[in-house]
Amino acid sequence: MATNGFTDKVKIKLKAGNGGDGMNSFKAYKGKPACGPDGGDGGDGGDVVFVGDKNMHDLLSFRYTAKYYAGNGERGGSNQCAGKRGADIVVKVPCGTLIRDMDTGKVVCDVFEDGERHVILHGGRGGKGNVRFTTARRHAPNFAQKGQETAPHMVILEMKVIADVGLVGFPNVGKSTLLSKISAAKPKIADYHFTTLSPNLGVVRYYDDSFIAADIPGLIEGAAEGAGLGHAFLRHIERTRMLVHVVDISGVEGRDPLKDFAIINAELKRYSEKLAALPMFVVLNKCDIAGAEEHIARFRKTYQKTYPIYEISAIRGEGTDALLAAVAAKLKELPPAERIPADEFEFEEADRTQFEIFVDENGAYVVVGGLVDMLCRNVVLNNPDSMNYFQRVLKLRGVFKELEERGCKAGDTVIVGEVEFEYV
Repeated sequence: MATNGFTDKVKIKLKAGNGGDGMNSFKAYKGKPACGPDGGDGGDGGDVVFVGDKNMHDLLSFRYTAKYYAGNGERGGSNQCAGKRGADIVVKVPCGTLIRDMDTGKVVCDVFEDGERHVILHGGRGGKGNVRFTTARRHAPNFAQKGQETAPHMVILEMKVIADVGLVGFPNVGKSTLLSKISAAKPKIADYHFTTLSPNLGVVRYYDDSFIAADIPGLIEGAAEGAGLGHAFLRHIERTRMLVHVVDISGVEGRDPLKDFAIINAELKRYSEKLAALPMFVVLNKCDIAGAEEHIARFRKTYQKTYPIYEISAIRGEGTDALLAAVAAKLKELPPAERIPADEFEFEEADRTQFEIFVDENGAYVVVGGLVDMLCRNVVLNNPDSMNYFQRVLKLRGVFKELEERGCKAGDTVIVGEVEFEYV
């Protein structure tokens, strides 16, 4: 989601690096062209790593770069030299960013703290060089293993602001003005609706105590269903420890403060029962405007026993000291903000035992699946030992048996990856 340059939800593509191929080579000296295998292993592919960065405040940079690919491992060298490992791709995100798998919607991880690292995708393993395939019976293997290839994955980055206090309320009630008075934040302030188009954070210091307050924009009637800007920003108060509900008690715009208060509370409850259950202080703003006294009396009569109520004039800074003292004291009683737990989830990789068989338009039997991918990595077509291994795996995994059950007869064409042969 992007609003006026602020971006808090994006889709990106990730891919770990492929493993490098193993080397098939032999030592050679003058007059002795082949003196034994010396092919080195391929390097592993690079990982995809996410890191929390306190200096990032939204996901705007991801609107311009949507693909993040780690480096591939290098091919192994002769003289048993291993290939260089592929470079990791390090993706920096704001603290409080959820990473979700796009296909399932499951939470992969919550990047919660500054400097916190999460390896999301691991690079493919490098292939083994031919020296690794020497045995007591096989002294000169003329084949090497290919590196493991990795698949790309789509994920959703979803930013959820980490703040102790969330300032909520209708547009133009004075939330931004209040934040500017109690912290060093400098939000845009003007006398019209939807001045604030992104969450503003401010560090509030009250004597020896400090906490983070977030001005959450865009809440109006229907916000939980997407009206106004509310649906886009309600996620940013899901982590807050308490709410401060700011009400324009003056009624100068012809609105009923009590009705506005009830509407916002209803929207919070419709969006999340947990959100609606957070401790809430009520701030009656613009108390210095003529005619506010009647609304203050009505509000206190209705809600005095339900919520702590504070009367202020945000633009003058009047009444904010008592409010800050109460908020600081309340936060000491509340548990700290918690990270959102990750779901039980792993990015899918091909099952190395799975296979499927279908008949193509030419009548050939085609075998596909994770088993085939594994064989393509390990089999060298021009090497008898490697092809014997290929035949053994097809028999042990039941491929030949299922081919016969599907009607495959002697002389029919079978295709397994890059290998095409007549069935015998």
